Amino acid sequence: MAPIRGRGGFRSRGTARGSTRGVFRGSRGRGRGRARGGFRTSRVADPDTEEANNASQAESEAESQIATADEESSEEDEGSAKTGYSYNTLLQSLTQSSEQDERQRKRRKLDHSISHVEERETVLLRDAEEEIAEALAAPSGADETAASSQDEEPESLDDGEDDEDGNSDPYLTHFGSLEVESTAKRVQAVEQHRWQSQRQLLGAMGRLVVNAPDGNSDAVLKPPVKTLRHLPLKQRLAEVALRRTSSLDHLQQVLAPYMFGYQDILFGGRTVQNGSGLRDLACLHALNHVYKGRDRVLKDNTRLAKAEDDEDVELRDQGFTRPKVLFLLGTRQACAQTVDSLISLCEPEQQENRKRFLDEFVDTETKFSDDRPDDFRELFEGNADDDFRLGLKFTRKTVKYFARFYASDMIIASPLGLRRITEHTDPKKADSDFLSSIELVVVDQADAMLMQLWDHVEFVLQHLNLQPKDAHGCDFSRVRHWYLDGQARFMRQTIVLSAFVTPELNKLYNASMLNIAGKVKYTPTYEGAIASIGLPIKQTFSRFDASSPAAEPDARFKYFNTAILPTIVRTPKPAEGGQGMLIFVPSYYDFVRLRNHFANSTATQNLSFGSISEYTSRSDVRRARSHFFTGRHAVLLYSGRAHHFNRFRIRGVRKTFLYGLPDNPKFYEELVEMMGMSIQEGKVGSEEASVRSLFSKFDGLKLERIVGSERVSAMMKGGVGDTFDFV
Repeated sequence: MAPIRGRGGFRSRGTARGSTRGVFRGSRGRGRGRARGGFRTSRVADPDTEEANNASQAESEAESQIATADEESSEEDEGSAKTGYSYNTLLQSLTQSSEQDERQRKRRKLDHSISHVEERETVLLRDAEEEIAEALAAPSGADETAASSQDEEPESLDDGEDDEDGNSDPYLTHFGSLEVESTAKRVQAVEQHRWQSQRQLLGAMGRLVVNAPDGNSDAVLKPPVKTLRHLPLKQRLAEVALRRTSSLDHLQQVLAPYMFGYQDILFGGRTVQNGSGLRDLACLHALNHVYKGRDRVLKDNTRLAKAEDDEDVELRDQGFTRPKVLFLLGTRQACAQTVDSLISLCEPEQQENRKRFLDEFVDTETKFSDDRPDDFRELFEGNADDDFRLGLKFTRKTVKYFARFYASDMIIASPLGLRRITEHTDPKKADSDFLSSIELVVVDQADAMLMQLWDHVEFVLQHLNLQPKDAHGCDFSRVRHWYLDGQARFMRQTIVLSAFVTPELNKLYNASMLNIAGKVKYTPTYEGAIASIGLPIKQTFSRFDASSPAAEPDARFKYFNTAILPTIVRTPKPAEGGQGMLIFVPSYYDFVRLRNHFANSTATQNLSFGSISEYTSRSDVRRARSHFFTGRHAVLLYSGRAHHFNRFRIRGVRKTFLYGLPDNPKFYEELVEMMGMSIQEGKVGSEEASVRSLFSKFDGLKLERIVGSERVSAMMKGGVGDTFDFV
C-alpha cells in the first residue's frame, strides 16, 4: 500500500529527534512547567553540539601546531646565532615573517570555518524549531504543552477573552468540571442502559427524542437559539461567523443547543438544501472545540510556570495524543467542501501545502448534466474518490494541510482511508493510537456511506478512544482521569448527519453513541414519495410475514416465487417491444440469489432476462439496456447500488416490481418515472403500467418514507390486510 501521506518520519533529521526527546521528557517529568524555559535551547541545540565541538577541537589542534612550530624555530635560531649572527638574523626575520603570514592564513581559514559552523547552527536551530512546531517529537498532549508554547502561546492573550464560567460553558462543564465520582456514576448508568427519554414534536418539521443517562439533569429538551450570539463561541470565531451567517434557519436553531452542548446527535433530515448550513454549523463547533482546548492548555502552562517550587499543582487538560476532531466523509469533494468551510471560519493568514491540497482533492470539471438528481450531483460531482485521509493543524495564524496525524488537530478522512491504516497487513505498520483521544466525531452524508460499505464506518468507530499501545511521548501527569480510566468513549460527542434513518444508524445510535451528556435523534415527518408522483399509475404494496430479521430473506424469496413470479411468467408479450418488466433488488445478496434463480429455475426457463449490478461492465450495461428496450429481454434485474452510483434512466419499462423497498425514497420516485417515459412515448398506457412492492414488518422506516408518516402505522399492523393499493 502506498505510504500514508503526512505521516512520514523526519529521517534526514533523525539526530535532532533522537537527541532532543530525552531532554524534553526530563524537563516535564513531574508535570510542572518550570523547566519549560530551557525547552527552546536545550531541545534544538543538541543536533549541532557535536559539529561545534569538532570545530573547536580543530581550532585548538591548529593553534597547538603553530605554537610547536614557533618553539622549534626559536631553538634553531639560538643554536645558529653563535656562528653566523648577521646572516642568520636576516634569515630568521624572513622565516618568522613567512610563518606569521601562514599563521594568519590558518587563522582566517579557521575563522571562516567557525563562522560557517555558526551559520549552520542557526539554520539547523530554525529547522528544528519548525519541526517541533509542526510535528510531534512527543506526539501527544506533550505537543500541546511544549510545542504549542513556541508558536501558539500568544493566542491565549490576543483572543480578548478569558475562560467562561464553568457553570455556563459547555466545554468546561463536559470536559473539565465533572468530578471522578460523578463521571463514574453516569458511565455506570450508560453501561446499564438506564436512559431517560423526552420527546418533542416540531410540527411539520418532525420529532425530536432526547435520551439522557440517569443522574444527568442537564440533558433535557433545550429551547432553540435565535442567533449565533447565544452560542458559547470563542470571540474570534463569533466575529467571523456573524459576518458569514446573519441568521439561522429554524432547523439550525433547534439543533445548535444540543450540538454546542456536546450531546450526541443522529440527524435524519439532511437534504441538499440544508446540507451546507449543517456542515458550516458542525465546522464552527469543531473549530470552537479545538480553540477552547488549546487555550485551556496554554493557560494551564502559565499557571504551572508561575507555580512555586513547593506548590503541588495538578492540572488535567489533555488526552493521550493531539488529534481531537475526526470528520468521516464519503468523497474527496466532500472533504474539499468541509475544508473550505473551516478556512472561511478561521481566516488564517497562511495556508501551508494549499496547492497540493487543491491538486489532490479539487476537481472543477462538470461531469453531469442538470437532468441528474440534485443529491446525485452533490455527492458525485467533483472528485468522487472514496480513499483519502488528511491531517489539519491549526496554529495562531496558519493552517497546515497534510500534517502528520500525531501533529494534527483535526483528521478528515473516508472510512476506507482510515481502515487501510488501522488494519494494515503488516502488524508493525498498523496504527490506531492517533484515534485514542478523539473527542468529537462528525459523520456527514452517512446515507451515502451505507451504499459504500458500512462495515468500514463501524470498524473505525470501534477503534476510537482505545488505550494506546505506545506512550508517544505523552505527559501522563496532564492526562484527564477519564482517559486513564478507559472511559473516553463515554465523553466523546458523535454527530451523524444523514438524509434518513436506517436500522444501521439506529444500531449506531444505541451501541456507539454512549455520551454521558446525552443524545438526540431527529426524524422528519414524511408526506410520502407516492404523493409527489404525478402519474395515474396503480401502486400496490404487498406485505409478507417474517418471524425475525434473520429469517426475512428466505421469507421474501419464498413470497416472491409464490405470489410474484407466476404473474411475471404469465405476462404476454405485446405486439411491439417486450414485456418491459423491471425488477429492482436493493440488496446485492438478494440480487445474486434472484439472478441465479432466473438462470437455473425451470419456472423461468422460457423467460429471457438481463441484469445490471454495480459490478457490471459498461459494455454489458449498454447491451442489457438495449436488449430490454427492444424487447429481446422480457425482464431486467436492477440492483440498488447500481442505481445509486449511476442513476440510469432505463427506457422500455412497462411494469416495475420492487423485491424490496429502497432506503432512499427518491429511488422509488425515479423508478416510477421510468414508466412515465414509456407512457410519454406511447409504449404503454397509464392503465397498463403498475408498480408492486414487497415489504415486511421490519421495513417500517423505509415504508414510512414512501407512503408517508400517516399511512405507515395502519399498513404495519397485522390483521388489516396484506395488500394496499394507491393510485
